[in-house]
Amino acid sequence: MSMSPDDPGAPRADVPSADVPSAVDFDWIGIDWGTSNLRAWAMDAGGSVLAQRQSDKGMGCLSQSQFAPVLLELIAPWRRPGRRVQVIAAGMVGSRQGWIEAPYSDVPTQPLAAPPVTAPIDDAQVTVHVIPGLRQRRPADVMRGEETQIAGFLLHNPDFDGVICLPGSHGKWARISAGEVVSFRTAMTGELHAAIGGHTVLRHTLGMPGRDWPTGVFEEAVADGLSRPEALAVRLFELRAEELVNGQDAGTAQARLSGLLIGAELGAMRPYWLGQQVALIGSAELSARYTDALAAQGSSPIQTRGDAMTRAGLLAARRNLEETSR
Repeated sequence: MSMSPDDPGAPRADVPSADVPSAVDFDWIGIDWGTSNLRAWAMDAGGSVLAQRQSDKGMGCLSQSQFAPVLLELIAPWRRPGRRVQVIAAGMVGSRQGWIEAPYSDVPTQPLAAPPVTAPIDDAQVTVHVIPGLRQRRPADVMRGEETQIAGFLLHNPDFDGVICLPGSHGKWARISAGEVVSFRTAMTGELHAAIGGHTVLRHTLGMPGRDWPTGVFEEAVADGLSRPEALAVRLFELRAEELVNGQDAGTAQARLSGLLIGAELGAMRPYWLGQQVALIGSAELSARYTDALAAQGSSPIQTRGDAMTRAGLLAARRNLEETSR
C-alpha cells in the first residue's frame, strides 16, 4: 500500500483527540496495517468514518503474538460492553511475517475474489478478517494492500478500463479490464529514493522532499530518466558534482533526483501507460509528481486519494462478506 499515511493529522493511539470518543456507535472497523503504521477507522454501514485512530506499531516491529493485543488496545475506546465487533483488515498484516498469512490470488482476477482469512484472537466479541493479496507468476510479482485500494477505485468506477498506478515505496502499475486485475508490475522507486537520499554520498547534497522546486527542473529530469535510463548511475553522481563544482542548490538536486527516478520508472512501465487511460491512487504530493511526469508525455491521469480508496476497498470487502454469509 502507501509509504506513509495519507492522513498525517489522524490522531495517534496514544494522543487524546476529539475524534476518539469514549465509545462510538459504529457498524464495523476498517484497518490498514502496513509495515510501519497502523490506521483504524470506525465506520457506519455506508463506509463513512465516525472516528479514527493511528499507531506506529506497524507489522515490521511486531511478533505474531503481538498483533491481537495491539488491535484490541487501539479500538478499546470505541467498544461497548457485550457488543460484537467486525474488523476488516488490509495490508502487510496478511503477509508471512504478519498476524496470519492470507494466501495470494493469481491474476487475472477481481481484486477481492478470494475470501478474507480469519485471524486468531482471544476475544469472543471480536472477529478479524484479513484480505488476501495478489500474485503474478510470470513475470513474478506480488502485492498486499494495493488490491484493496484498486477494489475501492473500482467500487466508484466499475466501468474503468485502463491502468491504475499506485506510487509509493514499491509502486504498482496494474492493468484493469472488465473489473479484473489482468497483470501488474512493481517499481522500487520510492525505496530507491529513500536509500539514495539517506545512505549514499547524495545525503550531503539533497534538501527535504517537497514541491518547492525550481520551475522545469523536475520535468527535464523526468525526460532525461525516461529517454536515457542507461545513464541513471552517471546522472546520480552528477547531482553531487554539480553542488561541489557549480553550487547547485539542494532543492534543484532533490527535484532532479525525483525526476530521474520517476522518469526511469515511466520508461520501464511504458507498455502500461502509453495510450492508456491512467488513474493514480496515492498521497496528494506523490500523485502530483506522477501527474506532472505523465502530463509531459501527453497523458492526463485521474487523481484519487489513497486513504479514501483504502476505505472504499475495505467497504467493498465487507459487502462481499455480507453477500457470502446470506
